[in-house]
Amino acid sequence: MVAQSQLRADNLPMAPIAPESLTIGQIRAVVPAHCFKRSLLKSLRYLCTDLLMIAAMAVSVRWLDQHLTDFGVPRWVVSFVVWPMYWWWQGAVTTGVWVLAHECGHQSFSPWKSVNDAFGLVLHSALLVPYHSWRITHSQHHKNTNHTENDQVFVPSTKEQYNHNHGIQIENGVRKYRHAILEAMEETPIGDLLGILQMFTFGWWAYLAANVAGQNYGKGANHYNPKAPMFSLRDYWDIVVSDIGIFAALGVLAGCVHKFGANNVGKYYFMPYMFVNMWLVLITYLQHSDPAIPHYTPKEFNFVRGALCSVDRDYGIYNILQHHIGDTHVAHHLFSQMPFYHAQEATEAIKKVLGDYYYKDDTNVWQAVRRSWAHCKFVDPNDGDIMYYHNYKMEDLAAKGQ
Repeated sequence: MVAQSQLRADNLPMAPIAPESLTIGQIRAVVPAHCFKRSLLKSLRYLCTDLLMIAAMAVSVRWLDQHLTDFGVPRWVVSFVVWPMYWWWQGAVTTGVWVLAHECGHQSFSPWKSVNDAFGLVLHSALLVPYHSWRITHSQHHKNTNHTENDQVFVPSTKEQYNHNHGIQIENGVRKYRHAILEAMEETPIGDLLGILQMFTFGWWAYLAANVAGQNYGKGANHYNPKAPMFSLRDYWDIVVSDIGIFAALGVLAGCVHKFGANNVGKYYFMPYMFVNMWLVLITYLQHSDPAIPHYTPKEFNFVRGALCSVDRDYGIYNILQHHIGDTHVAHHLFSQMPFYHAQEATEAIKKVLGDYYYKDDTNVWQAVRRSWAHCKFVDPNDGDIMYYHNYKMEDLAAKGQ
């Protein structure tokens, strides 16, 4: 846990900076060797369990939809209680499949790359994710976590970028907004709520299609373009294969719409899929956007420091359903080829050498979302080579001496 004495000026926790002398070798030395062993059979067991749960829920909700009213249950209960419950829990379980595809991208699903890529392509394509495109940028994210220039996702805006994007000009030290509505909504609870909902609904699509929240590569930066600037020439055909996977999945969905109707595809697939996207954004946002964690310029960055900028959180039952992607993320960033089923044991081991440099936040998840959205607005390069998030509300209070 973060040392209690480490507090920001606004009294929020601040993760201590790991010394440059701390090496990945020192950390790996305390992790049992068997934690790095990959088993295809064990991974397939988890995958089959997930797929059986998905099928069982789909069959169950179909039966309830057809027969629950026979027992005197009003139709509105089926429409507004049963189906939303199915969407929520089906989305939560299917996120576990997403995580297994993520394991494939890290080559931790099995010891064989061809097997990993085959399963990853099928599973991620089924969830409309371009497997190789994501695999490549995600790998760069792991190598450069919280690097101001090279990280790939949840890259913070600088103060200048934030002002430009929000129509803010600084005149004689006073903020001037281009539109009154922006000023009225800026850093208010309702404004934060609308922003969070927008992120949960469209954030994943926006990242894939326009690299929103990623590094500013300019035009053509998306995960479907084989010539996108974040890919190299050797990646070209992998991106093409990813696109073919997406088109194949869309073709299957189109066939299902033709055979079963758009309403059924929407209820059984699309709504749970939207909750998968919500879970994905929620978990990754809270792993990498927190007032406590710093961002490093090239001068101060190293791999261990970046990996330790991940945040572990307890998601309760969802830890199990989603294969501990949320509560063992620090260990995952340190050792990305380690299978998830060893990550809990590894997490307990690395705490011994990391001490206060291991960061876990026990804040309620939804409170943490609200806090991160409210406080993680921008970084200020004037802070130097190690930067923490700012927001204007706290800067205004600091200027007033409060």
